[in-house]
Amino acid sequence: MTSSESTLERLNQIAQLSAPLARAFADAGHSLYAVGGSVRDALVGVTGDVEEIDFTTDARPDEIARLMKPLCSALWEQGRAFGTIGGKLAASGVKAEITTFRSEAYVDHSRKPAVEWGDSLEVDLSRRDFTINALALDVVALALETPGVQTLFDYFGGFADLHERVLRTPTEAGGLFRDDPLRMLRAARFAARFDLRIDPLVESAAVENAEKLAIVSAERIRAELDLLMVTERPSIGLDFLVRTGLATQFLPELPALQLEQDPIHRHKDVLTHTWAVVDRTSPDLVLRLAALFHDVGKPATRAITPEGVTFRFHEIVGAKMTKKRMLALKYSQEVLDDVVALVELHLRFHTYQMGWSDKAVRRYVRDAGPLLDKLNELTRCDATTRNARKAATFARRMDELEERIVELRAQEDLSRLRPALDGLAVMEVLGVSPGPVVGRALDFLMEIRLDEGEITPEEATTRLRAWWAARGD
Repeated sequence: MTSSESTLERLNQIAQLSAPLARAFADAGHSLYAVGGSVRDALVGVTGDVEEIDFTTDARPDEIARLMKPLCSALWEQGRAFGTIGGKLAASGVKAEITTFRSEAYVDHSRKPAVEWGDSLEVDLSRRDFTINALALDVVALALETPGVQTLFDYFGGFADLHERVLRTPTEAGGLFRDDPLRMLRAARFAARFDLRIDPLVESAAVENAEKLAIVSAERIRAELDLLMVTERPSIGLDFLVRTGLATQFLPELPALQLEQDPIHRHKDVLTHTWAVVDRTSPDLVLRLAALFHDVGKPATRAITPEGVTFRFHEIVGAKMTKKRMLALKYSQEVLDDVVALVELHLRFHTYQMGWSDKAVRRYVRDAGPLLDKLNELTRCDATTRNARKAATFARRMDELEERIVELRAQEDLSRLRPALDGLAVMEVLGVSPGPVVGRALDFLMEIRLDEGEITPEEATTRLRAWWAARGD
């Protein structure tokens, strides 16, 4: 299928899915246009099923809700204050969000935009963030099969910008960024997703307005960062955030990675290295965030020694810094815990210089837990050396580790690395009550499990009693 055929097929798919809504709005005397991502993706040749369509209309929110209700299996109105009504179309299951023509701006240092309704498609599109998103498809004209009527509207050259691979704004960038500073982060995301060159006027406006990001909530910033992190090449957008000073507003750890390079004790450019690691990892949010934060502890731990530049314990310091930053960005506890664990463990592989004993493998697997595959991938991606010999040696050692894990898993259940006795059994054997001594006993048994593999409860009981007697407690 050619690109033009793919585009036409996608646009027709949008029109067909929109037809029930289009006819309902037309019957009520209203316009309805598909806008934003669905139209843009059609023009860049995205294939596959359309799962979500955004629309704009001259109808007001109450009228939108009235017209959507009979056609939707579910309706949500959380965005009513901003003119948006959402629903799941009963006939297709597609998610549809319809918004009244509008303009919006942050006022009086508010963290939420004020909204004004409008009656013009062109004015509404002029308030969009970028020209590639200021495209509209007249689904009413398509549903009614009106001959000779324009159906695709591109007032600001978005189609040409997609072709030229440039990211521009439909109107003056500074004004749009002041209206909603989050648009500056969206610039980073779209540049990374579609491999676009950011127009110099857009970049200079971001530099001038970077501090205005302070009025945007942490939740909105985090959501936009997450979308950037799972694009094909996040480094394109991340580098834009650092260059413009945007990162300083919510991720100051990133520009801090631009360590001064001294001519004698040279070391790898940490920021450039971070970009390389992020791009090499799979587009999994936890893994990508771990790659982003894995070296943030280096500036605080940098030291010059007779052996050269060192960053001793930077993984421990970095884990603490990562936790603090992710708390500020209001990440869920689960995501935070996983990312912090990966940052803290990302050097663990390198502590085993003498080969992989059974004990070393068990400890590595136990400490990684369910993050084992992610930790292995992060470790591989962290090796960005251009020295072919070093790269080959590292790859061989990683292969050896993964082979040893497979071999040991065939012999024992590494997913159940637990002491042979639980806490209740320990208390019964030793005749003690709950307290610190139970924890120390379990640690003793866990060391046996890691050192020797699985032992029977009877063997564990005998050795626990011997340990207890030797303590003299």
